[in-house]
Amino acid sequence: MDPEVLKQAPLFRGLEDDAVAALSAAMGTVKLARGEVLFHEGDSEDRLYVVVSGKIKLGRSGSAGRENLLAVLGPGQMFGELSVFDPGPRSTTATAVTPSELRVLEHDELNGWLTGNPEVAQGLLGQLAGRLRRANDVVADLVFSDVPGRVAKALLDLASRFGDRRDDGVHVHHDLTQEELAQLVGASRETVNKALADFAARGWIRLEPRSVTLLDVERVERRAR
Repeated sequence: MDPEVLKQAPLFRGLEDDAVAALSAAMGTVKLARGEVLFHEGDSEDRLYVVVSGKIKLGRSGSAGRENLLAVLGPGQMFGELSVFDPGPRSTTATAVTPSELRVLEHDELNGWLTGNPEVAQGLLGQLAGRLRRANDVVADLVFSDVPGRVAKALLDLASRFGDRRDDGVHVHHDLTQEELAQLVGASRETVNKALADFAARGWIRLEPRSVTLLDVERVERRAR
């Protein structure tokens, strides 16, 4: 495992190297196969996780059975922090999009670190503030932005975390199915596919299986506004 990946997580920001090593040593390891569920919405599980490799999706199911994808997380990102400050059932279902490795910290162990290391608490509060800001952005997008705009914004977000800049553009191997992309945008698969096809026809992107290449990032950014 690359220790630099782990240090990207908000939990470790501001800690000295010896504290990083000690906190890392207190964490367990979980490995998931593609499609394997880590926990379900409503579970009483209360541990905190950091993604070391692979991708994890967090989703919710509606009363009619429709699923909404809230986030796709990659190396250096963490989840499960809500249970630290508000113990209760899990609010999402966590599923491995690809084979993944996670580091896990038990609730009681984390509480001990919060007491003796204010930097850890600051990192968690920063994570929660970021989560609230993203939730506000999602609500605003659903109200004020059309589906193509939301698709463009989702592509840019995925590119910022999983993109690989090449001569012909930014290659984004997101590993998501068409249905999962639609769930991430909060629209039907048909509507999202229509937006993607339009972007491709305009020469802004090139569609590939479970990936996309942004050929004209500036145009995609304009459409996302």
